[in-house]
Amino acid sequence: MTRCIDLAKNGLGQTYPNPMVGCVVVYEDKIIAEGWHHRAGQAHAEVNAIEQIKDEDLIKNATLYVSLEPCSHFGKTPPCADLIVDKGFKKIVIGSIDPFAKVKGKGIQKLMANDCEVVLGVLEDECLDLNKRFMTFHNHKRPYIILKWAESQDGFLSPFEFGKDQHQNPVWLTNTYSKQLVHQWRSEEQAILVGTHTVLMDNPALTTRLWKGKHPLRVVIDKDLKIPNSAKIFSDEAQTLVFTAHQKSKFKTTEFCQIDFDQPVLPQLLNELYSRDIQSLIVEGGQATLQAFIDANLWDEARVFKSPKQLKVGTHSPHFKAQLFQKEQIVEDELKLFKPIK
Repeated sequence: MTRCIDLAKNGLGQTYPNPMVGCVVVYEDKIIAEGWHHRAGQAHAEVNAIEQIKDEDLIKNATLYVSLEPCSHFGKTPPCADLIVDKGFKKIVIGSIDPFAKVKGKGIQKLMANDCEVVLGVLEDECLDLNKRFMTFHNHKRPYIILKWAESQDGFLSPFEFGKDQHQNPVWLTNTYSKQLVHQWRSEEQAILVGTHTVLMDNPALTTRLWKGKHPLRVVIDKDLKIPNSAKIFSDEAQTLVFTAHQKSKFKTTEFCQIDFDQPVLPQLLNELYSRDIQSLIVEGGQATLQAFIDANLWDEARVFKSPKQLKVGTHSPHFKAQLFQKEQIVEDELKLFKPIK
């Protein structure tokens, strides 16, 4: 199952809206075939693995391991559960159950109804974590939310005070390698969000220009449409979605979504992203935007860069209570990963 998980990770950022899945076939304690799901609309992991088996006579005595429950419905591809049964597998080991309503136990039922031995829950926590975006989307009806910011050694996001200093050149706290890592993250997620203030101050492009990969959907909260049309966020190289209090027609690759700012904004925003099948969202906004997600308890992971630089004054970093679960050094920068305290 560890190998299934490792294989599945090859699909990170490529399989949306499908989950990442890995599969191996074992005969007499040796892997004889393996595969993973490469891209939505293409063959699933089980199909890719089974196609590698050179001698199908081995199947009746082989065990198929898969990180997620095999599908049981016709989508863009036929049901994997049917293929497993038709090929003659008698033992299937499954890491986690698929939360998608059209599957959710039905694949397991189909296998068991055809006299297959099914073993469940092997490395289940690891398999659930592998597809944390997919699981959150289907279980909580919203994207998986990653907060990201960089702060100085003394806890400031920027040397400028919010609402006082305008149109200043951005001050980079992190090094080149950290910035490239952030662009890799963007290529792995479906959407990235900032607020009006960040766009007016920094004029970010929010693309993956430092990493080869697909640009995320750029999401902006701009209540009163203060951002000029010349901003980089409206460039043609990626799609942009603006949440605003006003009606405005689409232009170039930018679409506007009118919401009620007299009501809580984030639930409306997340409901819209959910309706668009957006499973993951990086929040790279300023202090106010980040704090809003924290205060609403609408976040799943925080990625915080700690710079060796001292600022002494400016905008403080967000306040939050969280559990540190990983940290690493990126040259002189320290990267810390947090989860909410449950």
